[in-house]
Amino acid sequence: MSAIPREGDLAQEAEVVWLESTEDLDYVRQALDKVTTRRGKPRYERDGRLVGYTNLAPTAPRLPDSGLFPRRTFYLLPHDRPNRPDDPDGPYAVGSPLEAVDPRTIDVGKTGAKTARSQATAQIQAAST
Repeated sequence: MSAIPREGDLAQEAEVVWLESTEDLDYVRQALDKVTTRRGKPRYERDGRLVGYTNLAPTAPRLPDSGLFPRRTFYLLPHDRPNRPDDPDGPYAVGSPLEAVDPRTIDVGKTGAKTARSQATAQIQAAST
């Protein structure tokens, strides 16, 4: 099960690991997944692709209710704008999914934020001038 992470959920993070360059990605989706390990590439069971994940500190505790570890994953679904550069009228031609943030704003212990780039508002402003 996954959830949208909040700053308090990220206190045990030790590093963010990117599996690919985020230079050309307007946004990535982020989720707080419950997994069995503190470190290493977690299982990915969504459509699309895993772009990155976080590793936890060696002393990060397990969740008392499940015995699992809460870790962030960063991913893109097949219909996301970064996956469809030749489809300017796709589902996220403007805006982005609720759980999406600009990967340039992600850091250890910080959830990341929406920006003009992640919302595609920069492209709209440039096209209207």
